[in-house]
Parts: sequence; C-alpha cells; structure tokens
Amino acid sequence: MTKTEMAKKLAKVTGLSQAKALEVINAIFDARPGKGIIATELDAGRKVSIPGFGTFFTRHRGPREGRNPATGAKIKIPAKNYPVFRPGKTLKERVAK
Repeated sequence: MTKTEMAKKLAKVTGLSQAKALEVINAIFDARPGKGIIATELDAGRKVSIPGFGTFFTRHRGPREGRNPATGAKIKIPAKNYPVFRPGKTLKERVAK
C-alpha cells in the first residue's frame, strides 16, 4: 500500500477529504527533520506506544571494529541510534491467522 492509497482509505473511513487525510498521514509519519510526530519523539529519545498496534523506540549500537570485505582492511564503525518497531499483541495475533 502506498501513502496515496492509505490516504484514500483513511478519507473513506473518516469522511475527511483525501487532501486532509494525506496531511494527517504526513503529520504522523513524515521522516524529514523537524517533521512527523513519530520521528520527532524518537529524535528526543522517547517511545511512541499505540496500544494493540505496537511501539516505536530507538536502540543504541556502540562503536565497533569491522572489516572492508573488498580489501580485508580493519575499519572503525561509529556508534549510532536506530529506530525499532515492536508489534503489539493484538497486531501479532491478527497477522498470524
């Protein structure tokens, strides 16, 4: 499903216009800096929990040493934070059917 298809379905279910539904989707899921409710909360190190659906949060991976597969040379891989989604019980059970 694309974002446009999701906006059409959201508009149909809620009675919003398709343009307004797209604005809502962008307000929640936009990943550009300073945009998107979920991304902004993750930037601040907070979790976003949607009961029954799941939780968005970040994890930290420390620095480590790796190897360049082409040359075999050792390289330093820097530490980083990355986003994680853990599905909720209701979503897992629904998809598992």
